Amino acid sequence: MSSLKVTLLQYTNQPEKIIAAAAKLCYSTADIEGIMDKLDDQKTQKFLNSLLYNLGHESPIEHVSFTFGIEGVSRSLLTQITRHRIASFSVKSQRYVKEGQFEYIIPDEIQKIPEAKEKFVQAMQQDQKTYDALVEILMPKHYVAFLEEGKSEEKAKQMAEKKAIEDARYILPNACETKMVVTMNARSLYNFFNHRCCERAQLEIRELAIAMLKLVKEVAPTLFKMAGPKCISGPCPEGRMSCGKRHQKQMFFADLLNER
Repeated sequence: MSSLKVTLLQYTNQPEKIIAAAAKLCYSTADIEGIMDKLDDQKTQKFLNSLLYNLGHESPIEHVSFTFGIEGVSRSLLTQITRHRIASFSVKSQRYVKEGQFEYIIPDEIQKIPEAKEKFVQAMQQDQKTYDALVEILMPKHYVAFLEEGKSEEKAKQMAEKKAIEDARYILPNACETKMVVTMNARSLYNFFNHRCCERAQLEIRELAIAMLKLVKEVAPTLFKMAGPKCISGPCPEGRMSCGKRHQKQMFFADLLNER
């Protein structure tokens, strides 16, 4: 079993000041050489508040980006997060990395019921056995074929294993743990938080989104002070599917950094 871990690996230096400078260029006669002048913390904060919360001018926030290291998440979550297309992803490969003993994610609702958890763990263990068996069955044929092509024994073994795990991975479940590096600009992050911090998002990706939001709020508090589900800054867009917890959500995301 594996648990979620999120690290903010890198981000644009002085992100809020960069956004303020880019926006300043849109609304003033300043030259490029002068757009960072006189942008102290107070003026930067004032500019961002006006830009984001009065004017609704979002394009300048695309100039800053944030890179996260994410581990302890499922391939099921990977399917969901890659739907956010304005982002860059690097993911642990199941073609090139053998799952010698794969970690897996147990959904909370299954974790809560001992009988369900037992069945789930049994299924994971059986998947591992089947995966290992498939690799063992496939490798010898590939090994011989590569030797006949003139490859050295060491090279033939490496290539045979790679080819075997390439097909054996089809048996691996959505629960299989993966790792990834994800980069998004601030505007894409806002969209991600709008959708994935919502109570209606699946729990695993909601917990990931909240963990990411905590990290970016620490380094760019003004930029992300209203980030989260759409209901914290306006009406809930889910209509009849609303969770009905708007007030609780507003309080939670307002106090997000104080939860540690």
